[in-house]
Amino acid sequence: MLQVKNLSKRFGGFRAVSNVDFTLEKGEILGLIGPNGSGKSTIFNMLSGTLKPSTGSIQLDGLEIAGSPPNAICTMGVGRTFQIPRPIRRLTILENAGRTFQIPRPIRRLTILENAALAGFYGQAGAVTRDQAWRSAEEALDLVGLPKDETASVDTLGAAGLKKLELAKALATKPTLLLADESLGGLDHEEMDQAADMLKSIRDELGITIIWVEHIMGVLMRVVDRVMVLDHGEKIADGLPHEVAGNPKVIEVYLGRDANEAAAAANRA
Repeated sequence: MLQVKNLSKRFGGFRAVSNVDFTLEKGEILGLIGPNGSGKSTIFNMLSGTLKPSTGSIQLDGLEIAGSPPNAICTMGVGRTFQIPRPIRRLTILENAGRTFQIPRPIRRLTILENAALAGFYGQAGAVTRDQAWRSAEEALDLVGLPKDETASVDTLGAAGLKKLELAKALATKPTLLLADESLGGLDHEEMDQAADMLKSIRDELGITIIWVEHIMGVLMRVVDRVMVLDHGEKIADGLPHEVAGNPKVIEVYLGRDANEAAAAANRA
């Protein structure tokens, strides 16, 4: 469903991503790993439209999306979570109404349900009614295990709850491709396992294809179907989890002391 060819991104004289090629099959979970600064976030930003590639092609179901704005890419079926959760806690009337009303700006808090409904309203393709956005939000919140109570406040959520809300907002846009950015950060071991199992359930139940950036190798390796490794903006490995976990170059530049844990997790998958 996704074909990426010769993807590169330069910032002045610095090349953050260099001629990366990869494909993704429908229903696949791809783990994207590598050291800090290896180009993972830059690739996510290009896939989601935050950054325009310097060169290269990104085709989603045969349609070229490279360089399209984020809102257009979202409506084409690409949903994204962020490493640092970004709930919308406050929103003015002008922002709600798209600056239709030239009146004072009282501020109100958005509930958990309203966060997800807002994503559903603006992130889906075509005209979406309020009822449709609400249904999308409720379905997404059900899937991640968050309350649908219209009065439930974002302020009641801890780290795990905020990660779930990030995921619900992305799911409410009805994506065919989900970009999951470090969904395990800040969670304890039990919460990590729950979050990882949730990603797998999303693939299995909804048929959503997933690219997952993560540093917790012991969890990622048991969930993903395939792993791609970046280093200094270049792809250095791409294969099954047990193959990548045993790759000497990957061990040298990234896994290091985590290699045994990664290999054990891959063999348990």
